[in-house]
Amino acid sequence: MKKVFRCIDKPLLIATIILFSLGLVMIFSASNVTAYMSHGVSTYYYFVRQIIILAISIIASFCLLFIRPKHYYAVSFLGMIGMIATLVALLIFGNPQNDMVGWFDLGFFNIQPSEFAKIITIVWLASYYDTNKNKLTNYVKSLFPILFCVIIAGLIFLQPDLGTTIIYSAIVGLMFFASPVRKDLKVKIVFIILSFVAFGAILLATSGKSILEDRQLSRFNFTNPCERILDDGNQVCNCYIAINNGGLTGVGLGNSTQKYLYLPEPYTDFIFAIIVEELGVVTGIGIILMYMFVLYRILMIGRKANNRGALICYGVACYIFIHIAINLLGILGLMPMTGVPLPFMSYGGSFTICLVAALTFVQRVSIENGVANEK
Repeated sequence: MKKVFRCIDKPLLIATIILFSLGLVMIFSASNVTAYMSHGVSTYYYFVRQIIILAISIIASFCLLFIRPKHYYAVSFLGMIGMIATLVALLIFGNPQNDMVGWFDLGFFNIQPSEFAKIITIVWLASYYDTNKNKLTNYVKSLFPILFCVIIAGLIFLQPDLGTTIIYSAIVGLMFFASPVRKDLKVKIVFIILSFVAFGAILLATSGKSILEDRQLSRFNFTNPCERILDDGNQVCNCYIAINNGGLTGVGLGNSTQKYLYLPEPYTDFIFAIIVEELGVVTGIGIILMYMFVLYRILMIGRKANNRGALICYGVACYIFIHIAINLLGILGLMPMTGVPLPFMSYGGSFTICLVAALTFVQRVSIENGVANEK
């Protein structure tokens, strides 16, 4: 027990606690108006729920922390099989929400299986490529785990959830490139994939059909949102207003005007705009710097680890970075809004649990590094 806690990466742990603490404060500030005026519940409703979610996550993280990495391969393989079955069941039995079948309603909160798929896949790919690192000499061995990932990506796309599909595919792609598969095989595989994509694009172009729905296509019209404030530019334009209101130092904690139903659910995807409005651009930059520090610590842990540990760290770093980038770029109107939560800050059950689990796996890698150095 003492050895485990001695080898935990303390700077990463402290940064994590600071970010989650600030996130709790801002979730309360951003959600209290919407909770009372739109949903008729206590102003503390989402704040209390997020505390409970974090408590569950921390308890689960203690269990994960003591799982030996040698068991990751078998457990994560079963997790991949279970995830495919869960996503199929979701498409069959799930209830649509916001034109998408992406959640199971458990009463206390809605669980999003596709979010768990990201973390399970990171551990599965890292474990597979480490276990078979001396056998990756042909296409079958090299692409076997990718087959599972393609199936999962397809099932997520059918929900339809384009944003999560892109994030999931990006994580898988990065981990494949970071794997010990031979470089010549990687190049050939990428060429084959790009050929299939190009062939599919040509077929779609000639058929005049689109694989995206109208609501998905409309998101690509993201420039000049304030010219469309009465239409689909409303959300991003109100983010601009919030950021402009905040200036350098903000209007003060709890004093946001845009959370008064101008921004839909400002405690989720749009919480960064509320943070900047209340605490200022200086605080926003500080949060971004904290993100950079967290990513730096994860990558440093990965550099010191064996093949499996390194792949886990690189996968988790990619997972966190992509969420940060897509959320912030969407708020700033530099890319389409895709409903991606901001790590540590946004309210959410599935994402919070998965984020804590991902950081726990990184800490487990740090523990393994410490134990190896002591020998």
